[in-house]
Amino acid sequence: MPSFDPAIADNIATSLAEIPHPSLPKGSNIYGGTKIFPDYQAHEGESYFTLVHGIAHESSVSFVAVLQATRALRKGFDSTMYFYGPGAINCLATRGFPTTGDSGFPGEQNINNSLETFIAEGGAVFCCRFGLALHGGREEDLIDGVIPAHPLDVQDALIHFARKGAIINSTYMV
Repeated sequence: MPSFDPAIADNIATSLAEIPHPSLPKGSNIYGGTKIFPDYQAHEGESYFTLVHGIAHESSVSFVAVLQATRALRKGFDSTMYFYGPGAINCLATRGFPTTGDSGFPGEQNINNSLETFIAEGGAVFCCRFGLALHGGREEDLIDGVIPAHPLDVQDALIHFARKGAIINSTYMV
C-alpha cells in the first residue's frame, strides 16, 4: 500500500475496522433455496424457441439465453436458437485471443463452448447471414453445426414456432 500521512492512515485503519471482514465465511448461505414453481418437463412435441440479438461479452443476456435453451433441451423440449443482428457474432468459431479458440480473459469462450454443447445434445442453431455480414463474419467461420440462414428467415422462423405453440424467449440488447 502507498504511504499516507498519519491522519489518512488513521482514517484508513478506522474505516477497515468499522465492519468485520469477511462478514461471513466463504460458503455461507445468504439466499434461500426454495424453488417456487414445479420443475416442468416438456410434453411430447413441445418446442422452445430462442431469439438472440445481443453481442457476445457485452450482453450477458446472450450467454444466459444459451443456458436457458440448453436447460429447455434437457427438459425434453425441441429447442432451437436463432442468432440475428449483432447476435450473429456469438456463432463465430474464430473468436479468441491471441489465437482463435483461446480465452484472452476468463470466460471468453463460454458462449462458444455452450453452443457446441447445445448442438451436440441435439439443439438447432440458426445464424442470420445478414447479421454476420454486418459485423464482418463469414459463413466458413461459424461454429460447426450452426446453420446459416437468410435474413428473411428471422420473421418466418418466429411465425413457424408461434404456430407450433412454442415457448418463445426473445432476448435483445440495445
